[in-house]
Amino acid sequence: MVRRLGQDATSHKGEGFVKVVLRPRLMEATFNNIMRMISGKKFYGDDCPMQDVEEAEAFREIIEEMQILISAENKADFLPIFRWLYDFEGINKRMKKVAGGAEAFLEKLIQEHRGGKHGSADNMISHLLKLSESQPEYYTDQIIKGLIQAMLVAGTETSALAVEWIMTELLNAPVLLQKAKDEIDTHIGRDRLVEEEDMSKLPYLRNIINETFRLHPTAALSLPHESSEDCNIGGYHIPRGTIVLTNISLIHRDPKIWSNPLSFKPERFEKEGEENKLITFGLGRRACAGQVLGQRLVTYTVALLIQCFQWKRESEEKLDMAIGKGLVMTKLIPLQAMCKSLPIVNKI
Repeated sequence: MVRRLGQDATSHKGEGFVKVVLRPRLMEATFNNIMRMISGKKFYGDDCPMQDVEEAEAFREIIEEMQILISAENKADFLPIFRWLYDFEGINKRMKKVAGGAEAFLEKLIQEHRGGKHGSADNMISHLLKLSESQPEYYTDQIIKGLIQAMLVAGTETSALAVEWIMTELLNAPVLLQKAKDEIDTHIGRDRLVEEEDMSKLPYLRNIINETFRLHPTAALSLPHESSEDCNIGGYHIPRGTIVLTNISLIHRDPKIWSNPLSFKPERFEKEGEENKLITFGLGRRACAGQVLGQRLVTYTVALLIQCFQWKRESEEKLDMAIGKGLVMTKLIPLQAMCKSLPIVNKI
């Protein structure tokens, strides 16, 4: 991603700033990272066949459509009789189309591995196929497809949007952006690229990530939980078997828990124990299984963006922070910023 962004930043004549739109590049990067873990194959890059790029674009569109359909208002959810009458909003038709497209993409991935088209066996699909040989009743093709799809749907868009929110907050607060840059220059230097192992040396960057997770959690609501017994929450009686969703966004902005909750203040996480108040990835047995992976991916990506480029807003006016509709807390207006490559980008 950094190499391709560097190409974007140097595609114009001169050595000044150029305008870049981050979201497409971030989506490509997160999709590539996750697909490398899943299949050992990347789908974006100068050395990737156009067919792979087209397949990746088609599947990303499927993921976006899934997110829309998951959060869509469907009358049949409230009045089940509509399921047998007429598909008023065309939701069922769209769901079938999405399911068919996803099935075709995932089936091809599995068959490519069975045919030995991927040299490396150190990836998720290869390991699952080995397990299917010894435990075929537990690791059917449908189960394997479900696991792959869960990783792609849950990890691609969420990580990219998290980085976009982080960069937006930093561009609105240039002093904090410079502080993060100084930390990287001090502890990593300007002669080598930051590596994943360096993240422990960058506490202020971690505070920035946590503060963004607080103000802009990936999803405003947690996954549904079911009460296993009668209980009382905030004075309300919750009978056993009730579906309960936690409003993460509201809790993260509660003045009883956070001082100046609407302000972007990474320094608040310098206080011991503050990080434990975050519930960005949920809690309990249904917490996000990809929390550690997501945090590492986001932190490393932001570190590279800060180290390799100089950033500024298009104008003196602060960037819009409006939130789009949907299950995921998307930035309504995609981030556009002015970007200038630094010499270290040539080490990519």
